[in-house]
Amino acid sequence: MTNLYSRGDRLFVIANMVLVGLFTISTLYPFLYILAVSFSSGFAVTSGQVFLYPVQLTLAAYEKVLSEPMFWTSYGNTFIYTFGGTLMSLLLIVPGAYALSRPQLIGRRFWNLFVAFTMWFNAGLIPFFLNMRDLGLLDSYFGIIIAFAVNGFNIILLRNFFESIPKSFEEAARMDGANEFQVLWKVFIPLSKPALATITLFCIVSRWNGYFWAMVLLRSEDKIPLQVYLRQTIIELTADDEFAVTLLNADYSFETVSAAIMICSIIPVLLIYPFVQKYFNKGILLGGVKE
Repeated sequence: MTNLYSRGDRLFVIANMVLVGLFTISTLYPFLYILAVSFSSGFAVTSGQVFLYPVQLTLAAYEKVLSEPMFWTSYGNTFIYTFGGTLMSLLLIVPGAYALSRPQLIGRRFWNLFVAFTMWFNAGLIPFFLNMRDLGLLDSYFGIIIAFAVNGFNIILLRNFFESIPKSFEEAARMDGANEFQVLWKVFIPLSKPALATITLFCIVSRWNGYFWAMVLLRSEDKIPLQVYLRQTIIELTADDEFAVTLLNADYSFETVSAAIMICSIIPVLLIYPFVQKYFNKGILLGGVKE
């Protein structure tokens, strides 16, 4: 059998494999380091002994984190903001993208440009805060959920997917007497699972990692998400003189407690991602017909 690859092709493949390997290592190492820190003793971390695997293995940091009631409260709030916000986003993004994909939409070009404009320009931090205050959305669950429900990029991404669906699907549904809502629900949404899964993942990750605006807009401690709680924990432990004095004898430290919270915070995303990932490798159409 003749060799289908020349020497240059083989070198190119090898170089690509090396680069991908280095990139993978650089991506995984921070996670592995945080994982190792969370299971290491405070003394081992502060003395610089931890690099890749736990040193003086202990669960003290997790015991400290999981024993705090505010950890569970903030964890529950993060679930509310993440899944409530993602559901709200899909309820607004899907019909918005469908409307923008319709050729018969009056002023379609203007509305598409209007949505794209929001990707590059916004009112700014202070006007946005003042708007939230005037609408009475400060320090409320609904304020966090609704304020960041729509993203121009996600609308355009889904609109482009809707536009790629063959017209024959829609025409067949119209011949059966389907209205606009039925066309969207029974034709476009079932055929758009890969795009919807991608947008859902974008929304979940964005909501789960939301930090800045939650810190600015929320005043009640019982409404803060996990990321804000992590910041407060670090500040409180840093300012606690008694905790600083006991660090020499404690099995945990600032770093190990912070790492334990980080690991706990990313577990749900790691569990959800494999179920969404399977849609990424599917074709652009599910069960499409040939034109």
